[in-house]
Amino acid sequence: MIQARTGLRTLTLAAAIAAAAAPALAAPPSAAPTPPMGWNSWNHFAAKIDDATVRAQADAMVKSGMRDAGFRYINIDDTWEGTRDANGVIHPNSKFPDMKALADYVHSKGLKIGIYSSPGPKTCAGYEGSEGHEAQDAQTYAAWGIDYLKYDLCSLGPRMIAAGSLDKAQDIELAAYKKMDAALKATGRPIVYSLCQYGVAQVWRWGGSVGGNLWRTTGDITDKYARMATIGFGQAGLSKYAKPGNWNDPDMLEVGNGGMNATEYRTHMSLWAILAAPLLAGNDLTKMSPETLAILTNREVLAIDQDKAGRQGDRVRAEGPLEVWAKPLSGGAKAVGLFNTSDQPSYVEVKYSELGLKGSAKTRDVWAAKDLGVLKGYRTLVPGHGVVLLRLG
Repeated sequence: MIQARTGLRTLTLAAAIAAAAAPALAAPPSAAPTPPMGWNSWNHFAAKIDDATVRAQADAMVKSGMRDAGFRYINIDDTWEGTRDANGVIHPNSKFPDMKALADYVHSKGLKIGIYSSPGPKTCAGYEGSEGHEAQDAQTYAAWGIDYLKYDLCSLGPRMIAAGSLDKAQDIELAAYKKMDAALKATGRPIVYSLCQYGVAQVWRWGGSVGGNLWRTTGDITDKYARMATIGFGQAGLSKYAKPGNWNDPDMLEVGNGGMNATEYRTHMSLWAILAAPLLAGNDLTKMSPETLAILTNREVLAIDQDKAGRQGDRVRAEGPLEVWAKPLSGGAKAVGLFNTSDQPSYVEVKYSELGLKGSAKTRDVWAAKDLGVLKGYRTLVPGHGVVLLRLG
């Protein structure tokens, strides 16, 4: 969501200089030792989310096999919030009559549940934010049984712009995120902490120092190839800031929402896996085609994203519309993506020496589920907007 963010990007340069000096403190690795996998309500349902829909998505995650493939979180985004009572305690609105009962239902399915708020007075959609009620809200979330919090900058934006200096604006932001981090820790309940502030001020440099387990590195994704590609390929150079417990987040998945074709969705999924990105499906899980389900639950692709080494991949080479990306995997293996960002088929080649490998390597085409032999490199025709995803070793 992008409301209340006009002008924030003017803060980036000076704030980033200050942020670069921030200590790189890691959040507890146990909170998110691998990139979180699950589902979020916003991309498909936006404000049309309610208790019944969340239960249906949880049911579908189990029935479809997504849970068994590793997807765990059912995350409620904005518009669940109601009003505060006389003591300041937040209550859900009429769409969510009993949040504790809903959390219990999700947990009964072997899943976890997430919720959404803002460090400002209002959320992006204009609902009640957490400012001034951080400790209360964290305790409420813990009492409900919440496992994940997405914390969205939004209404702090105007105050940051009006702060009078970029350093003061950055101080406002850091203090707000730290306050909720302390509140979450004080509950004693493990709650994954997701910072959503759109990549402002090079958040990847300091997100862990304010308790974030993951942090948005970009503006919002949309279900269009051009936007997905801009975001995904724009992550080049950020790999050194990701590690177990701390993940760069290029936003949620659009797979299955209908704005891209299957080739483009495989590119989307492949790139996010190489990026060790959180994998939060954003479609209607109750209405997935077999093709969508196959893309989301490909075990070899998910294994690349969830590799226990916890290393994010990066760009090896770009030549016009052709890009080669690689991700180090445990045991010395590598995942390699051969991407064609043009709309016409083109040959893409990689020599394994470019990847730091000496000699040959066992090569597998992941999406084709086909072993290609022991090779020193690979050249293949890649469809327009497509990918060939390899596993070496």
